[in-house]
Amino acid sequence: MGLQNGQGGLNTLSALMADSTDAGEAKASVEKADAACVTGHNVLTAKELIEFIQVYASTLLAAGGQTSRVDRTACRIARAYGFEVELAIFPKHLMLSVIKPAEGGIPAERRTAVSSIVSGAPNFQRVAALNALSWSIADENLSLAKAREHFSAICAVPTLNPVLLRFLVACANAAFCGLFNGDAVAMGLVFCATFLGFYLRQKLLHWGLDLKVTFFLCSFAASLVASLGVLLHLGNTPQTGMAASVLFLIPGIPLINAMLDILDGHVLMGVSRLIQASTLIICIALGLATTMLLMGVDSL
Repeated sequence: MGLQNGQGGLNTLSALMADSTDAGEAKASVEKADAACVTGHNVLTAKELIEFIQVYASTLLAAGGQTSRVDRTACRIARAYGFEVELAIFPKHLMLSVIKPAEGGIPAERRTAVSSIVSGAPNFQRVAALNALSWSIADENLSLAKAREHFSAICAVPTLNPVLLRFLVACANAAFCGLFNGDAVAMGLVFCATFLGFYLRQKLLHWGLDLKVTFFLCSFAASLVASLGVLLHLGNTPQTGMAASVLFLIPGIPLINAMLDILDGHVLMGVSRLIQASTLIICIALGLATTMLLMGVDSL
């Protein structure tokens, strides 16, 4: 009888220990699953990540981001998901490789892709938002699906109203005329010339006309309107107004990015951007010179 009681106690103890072990394993499995749901890194492949990073980097470059910023943010995103990235940026394309590190220095997985850089208007609001997204991915352990949602939301933010943008650019260029000692009449002519020239620029770019031809035509149109001050002797500083009428076309952002790229060691991109900006400046000068030739203006 005592032997049977002892065996029953051992069986009960064994059952309790088994239940405790099963409960511990179940708890560990739940915790592991929860961690996977939070991070989403355990199922992420290099193919999925490279598709996101190449679109992200191309959008950031098109919005006016400098090369070093694109390089830093791409590396930040890849490391947040346990990958490494190698990025080469060219004037029209970017090439990147996403690598899954492994012991022994041999990559467990590698994917390489080449993507075109879509041209677009500078948008510093988008640049700031995309930079903040990279930090959110690194600090908040966003899953790739959540990162895609945030990215789509950033790209869906509408740009400034075109009419309001024309008005603000015209006001800014008229203020430039005032800084160069232009009188009220010259500032008014510059406002009208800029409003018309920027409207033409928006339309020509919307129609897909070449950027260099667009800058030449806009410079010619804006300076042609401002030349009325010289021909009709309006105000005391008509030459100042005519010279300032094309300042809204100066590609300041590409020039700044070119210098930053050169200083950061991205000489190829810096020189490329510098040449592109210089070409646009030459087109602006040719448009202004054409107006001066047609209107008989000797000097400004």
